[in-house]
Amino acid sequence: MSKEIENKLKEVLLTVRNPSRYTGGELNSVVKDREKVDVRFAFCFPDTYDVGMSHIGMKILYSLKNSRENWWCERVFSPWDDFEQVMRDNDIPLYALESLDPIKEFDFIGFTIQYELCYTTILNMLDLAGLPVRVSDRSDTDPVIVAGGPCVCNPEPLCDFIDLFIMGEGEEVNMELLDLYERMKKSGTYSKEAFLEKAAQIEGIYVPRFYDVSYGKDGVITSVTPNRDNIPPRVKKRIIKDFDNVFYPESFVVPFGEIVHDRAVVEVLRGCIRGCRFCQAGFIYRPFREKSTDTVCKEVKSLCESTGYEEVSLSSLSTSDFSDIENMLAKITDYTEGERISLALPSMRIDRFSEEIAQQLIKVKKNGLTFAPEAGTQRLRDVINKNITEEEIMRSCTIAFLAGYSQVKLYFMIGLPDERDEDITGITDLAVRIADLYYNLKNRSKGQKLQISISCATFVPKPFTPFQFEPQITSEEINRRQRLLLDSAKGKRYISISYHNYKVSLLEAVLAKGDRRIAPVIERAWRSGCRLGSWDEMFDYDKWERAFSAEGISTDFYAHRAIAYDETTAWDHLDYLVDKSFLIRENKKAYEASTTPNCRERCSGCGVSKAVGGKCFE
Repeated sequence: MSKEIENKLKEVLLTVRNPSRYTGGELNSVVKDREKVDVRFAFCFPDTYDVGMSHIGMKILYSLKNSRENWWCERVFSPWDDFEQVMRDNDIPLYALESLDPIKEFDFIGFTIQYELCYTTILNMLDLAGLPVRVSDRSDTDPVIVAGGPCVCNPEPLCDFIDLFIMGEGEEVNMELLDLYERMKKSGTYSKEAFLEKAAQIEGIYVPRFYDVSYGKDGVITSVTPNRDNIPPRVKKRIIKDFDNVFYPESFVVPFGEIVHDRAVVEVLRGCIRGCRFCQAGFIYRPFREKSTDTVCKEVKSLCESTGYEEVSLSSLSTSDFSDIENMLAKITDYTEGERISLALPSMRIDRFSEEIAQQLIKVKKNGLTFAPEAGTQRLRDVINKNITEEEIMRSCTIAFLAGYSQVKLYFMIGLPDERDEDITGITDLAVRIADLYYNLKNRSKGQKLQISISCATFVPKPFTPFQFEPQITSEEINRRQRLLLDSAKGKRYISISYHNYKVSLLEAVLAKGDRRIAPVIERAWRSGCRLGSWDEMFDYDKWERAFSAEGISTDFYAHRAIAYDETTAWDHLDYLVDKSFLIRENKKAYEASTTPNCRERCSGCGVSKAVGGKCFE
């Protein structure tokens, strides 16, 4: 079949945009002999090649699975709409880039789910592969469909489409899952049902068909319970305890064309010490673990040399919280400066920015700096437990301006719990004070034009956060607050403001907090043409709205309704190590504008240390 696909591609690829997305054959891609492979895994990213090839988790698991000689992991991405039409018109099934084989022939089809609006794209990719989208319609000989990533902390909206979910960090559990499959296949004991039942015994594996959900008359979930004796009542996420020695690739696949983040990436730590009450990643990736400086430096050098990239990024939720940050940057820049390699720190905390860090960052290439105050007033920053003061914001901006920076991007949110109008106008007031600081600094570089870019996202309540109990503000109120912000910045030419489409944020909230009753809506939206929803030109809220209406599902029930503390949520049977009682305490403290210290200062009793069997942070 691959030869047939190859011949068809030769005829059609030049008729579409960016044909290099669909060819494979890139530097460092892994090609194996089909006859010597026992397990084949199609690793699917439910977005375009440009986005998926930037994802660090895919790079790690691709290399890890391929480290086994008799396993072959290949990459699969969603086609853009022009190539999708070509595929459908020419009977080209969805194929893997390394072999050009149809993924319907593989043992596993795995999706990494980074964003709720990719749900319909998952269905579209299954359909392009020639598979039924629903679990109930697929056969025993069809591939096992698996999914992992941050969105599977509440996988319930996708339970009708996915055979099993991998909860938490994937390096160890993926290998255990494929090992089980290989053993059962070779022993002749494999059937999909038997495999899934054994897989459900592996810590971190959730098989939704083995759980029943009950609802009350008010539509609220009353219970989620196993329907077999040997199925755990709660599924505990997996974590990597020895993070300094965890597998990390020595090389990345290097794309032919430009991708979103076209650079080498080294993960320096996992988890976060901060506890910002809106941030799902800050809770579901606990506990905090970091690599040693020597390990980070070794991986930076290895990746730059094997890929030829001229930029390297240090990736984490908060890279500046790395305990040896200044020494690590000094050692890395000793190498990158000599090789003319640019260094990026995309996750920079305002309160950890220093003169030493600023000087290291500008040695090779000076870009604008990005900070995330999140809220415009100190009161609201205390509500969300951001734990930064205006004094710290101004100190960091002073360091940046004196180092020669004149472009600053600031991230904020609109619609946070207990937000007031003065918090909205406070965003502009803060930017004005930063501008005054800039122009009053005597020793700054002259002749540069100050530019303050304000980016405002709409707050989305997410599972496993203290704000999971909160309703999202209505679309009308989002619009009003966005207009208020724009009006407050009129006449200030050095300030530019951008904000998210509120319809996207509404849908994100519904899918993030949804349950199994959302599945028919997702399928109906897909069948009406919804896919690649993270792209503005592809997003069509009207189709989603008609899908909800046709299925009799209210978006208000999921997005605009507060969740009671004692309510059973769609994700309560999934254990991400953080106690629900802790989330409730933090929610109450938010309305007192009371802050919780970060993990380095004092343990907040979130429950992770108990779950990991000892101290979770040293």
